[in-house]
Amino acid sequence: MRALLIMGPTASGKSALALALAERIGGEIVNADSMQVYRNLRVLTARPTPEEAARAPHHLYGCVDAAERYSVGSWVRAASTVLADIAARGKTPIVAGGTGLYFKALTEGLAEIPPPSPEVRAAIAARRAAEGDEALHPWLATIDPAAAAGLAARDAPRIARALEVMLTTGVPIAEWRAKTTPVLAAGAWAGFALAPPRAPLYATIDARFDAMLSAGALEEARALAARGLDPALPCMKAHGMPWLGAHLRGEMTLADAAVLGRRDTRHYAKRQFTWIGNQMKDWIRVEDVPIERRIAHVFAQK
Repeated sequence: MRALLIMGPTASGKSALALALAERIGGEIVNADSMQVYRNLRVLTARPTPEEAARAPHHLYGCVDAAERYSVGSWVRAASTVLADIAARGKTPIVAGGTGLYFKALTEGLAEIPPPSPEVRAAIAARRAAEGDEALHPWLATIDPAAAAGLAARDAPRIARALEVMLTTGVPIAEWRAKTTPVLAAGAWAGFALAPPRAPLYATIDARFDAMLSAGALEEARALAARGLDPALPCMKAHGMPWLGAHLRGEMTLADAAVLGRRDTRHYAKRQFTWIGNQMKDWIRVEDVPIERRIAHVFAQK
């Protein structure tokens, strides 16, 4: 049976659908959420509870410490091993999460680009500091015009990445990406994108954030803050975490931190909708229906 891939905006019911499917077909769930890999934030990332995890095998949840800079490359290598093991046992993998880059790497491949040299990274940072982000696009156009043509002039992070690759390796980023091999070949998977109505989803996001606070999210944030970790680490950017940290430092009330945490999570959901619309045009849409009907939809389409 093909792998089942389930992508959707935060709080749209991906985990519940994956668990229901796993119980129905004896499948195994593989996490594709970049924050749920961190063991230190079970509550704030809405990771499956121990009771839910006991109902079906779960993989790549809570497997990384907060101090680690876990990347999409780290995840796809780990997922490749897990998927091969599941397939060897004759089970169906159900990959569920909201991190679009994880799914892209899984189905399209990930270029093994050498890391940028410190000198190149320093040169780009110096140029940005001296001339601003707007100087990057013309620079890229002179050394990798194809990459520049495909990027908006205001997209500084991606422009900087293309500059890093070209200046470090002498090979355009498009050529590196053309060498990739997907983990899951075409025909070996079926993709489903959850598409709930936005207004009810945003209400669910707000309610869930408040429920997280009641369930211990602030205590998780306090434990991480006590470690004195670099605030630039991915784990420290989990939705709500920066604002809860500000509250713990006495910089704002908990009520204000919650307002900002809810806002950031809603904004993230909007970006996920955009990713699905732009990057997953061929994925089967699953509307906001009761979970039994979602399951029926999945089985009817796969």
